[in-house]
Amino acid sequence: MLVYNTTYNIEEEVLSNFLIWLHEVYVPECEKNGILKNHRLLRVLSHREEDSECFSMQWDVESSALLHSWHTEIGRKLNDELVNMFGDKVVGFPTLLEVME
Repeated sequence: MLVYNTTYNIEEEVLSNFLIWLHEVYVPECEKNGILKNHRLLRVLSHREEDSECFSMQWDVESSALLHSWHTEIGRKLNDELVNMFGDKVVGFPTLLEVME
């Protein structure tokens, strides 16, 4: 099993709108085709900066091939929407992790 993680740095001025978009648009769209499962939203405590917060969004995914398929079909569109809505006030970077135990 793999974990697809995206860590976001969000400026405080757009935080509430970002969280609304995340719950009302992003999560439902990600879950539509069943590739990404069991989402978890976590607040990152170790990298606090003034006027921003960090969150980690995690999903279980069975393989990197399925993740690539999801990214091609859905992920790119959602990322484009994120950039159009929030510009550089929300910055995210993805990480693919392998569950070892």
